[in-house]
Amino acid sequence: MGIASHGQGCDDRAVRMSVARLNPSQLFRSETSAVPLSYNMDHVIPEFPGQVHARTGLAHTGYAHADYAASLAGFGTPRHLRRCDGWILERQIPGTPYRDAIGPYPLFSCLDWSQLAQDLDEVGTDLVSLMVVPAPFDGYSRPLLERCFTQVIPFKSHYVTDLTQPLEKIVKKSHKDTVARAAKRVAVSHCVDPVAHLTKWVELFDVLVKRHHITGIRAFSPEAFAKQLAIPGMVMFEAQANGGTVGLDLWYTQADVAYGHLVAFSQLGYELRASYATKWFMLNHFAGKVRWVDLGGGAGVSSNATDGLSVYKEGWSTGTVPAYLCCRIFNHSLYDSLSAARGTTGSSYFPAYRAGIPF
Repeated sequence: MGIASHGQGCDDRAVRMSVARLNPSQLFRSETSAVPLSYNMDHVIPEFPGQVHARTGLAHTGYAHADYAASLAGFGTPRHLRRCDGWILERQIPGTPYRDAIGPYPLFSCLDWSQLAQDLDEVGTDLVSLMVVPAPFDGYSRPLLERCFTQVIPFKSHYVTDLTQPLEKIVKKSHKDTVARAAKRVAVSHCVDPVAHLTKWVELFDVLVKRHHITGIRAFSPEAFAKQLAIPGMVMFEAQANGGTVGLDLWYTQADVAYGHLVAFSQLGYELRASYATKWFMLNHFAGKVRWVDLGGGAGVSSNATDGLSVYKEGWSTGTVPAYLCCRIFNHSLYDSLSAARGTTGSSYFPAYRAGIPF
């Protein structure tokens, strides 16, 4: 068995800053074979019809839900940012009495971004530093992020699909041909009760964790998945062949966006190209329910259009939107002394004092 992530959940976010600084021209792409996106390369606060929240259109679903942060409590203590209504995870800095924090993995989401700066100001020097990757369709602008964080770095572009466009025009011909072949052997369905599939999901995921020695927050846990599958906004698709499950595809809906969370396939699922069948089913399922599908980024910390995962996702997408790595230092003197003590002053990793420590 094996797993393929949607691209959000496979990177070590103690990342090398010099690698993460992308050329701005890489932040928006629209191939001639695809339908162009209706906005430019800059992050634009989406206008959602029937907004639940006046500023962002988000409800407490998916990554914005308190239970998502709670699902990761084994990797850090959830801390509520009460004004913006978002969550971060506090962590002990190894070998010290001090703490820092990260956003929930893989994406940070909150309901009122206009209040985030005040929330972070109120942290004071209680934490040494914070690192988050904001959900690409949340209600912020880059200038707002720059008011909140010490550094805002273009991280990797997310491939997205505008579902107001006809799917027949969006999806690359070679992808549709593979869908037709896969559909002869693979049947895909929407799982009405994702929690009922917890055991299947954990089995698929656990094999790959052991085979590829995935550790830390990227490995999640059965307890984390038990909470995540029950969070409002979770949508799961099942691929079956030869009378058994060969793949499960997990998504979170937030307002007018569906975010790819994780996807896992058995060896037979890979051989049958079940991922093509599930993606085609997924796009058709969400059409008319949300406007945007966020397929995530390509492989690695600084993906490009030539890696295999990027080529795969590009074939389903109408373009890309930027994602940012946002870093804030709350206590500069302590940050510097911790980095000096580890001999990592000037490191291109953030935070420098965690360079070389597994995420």
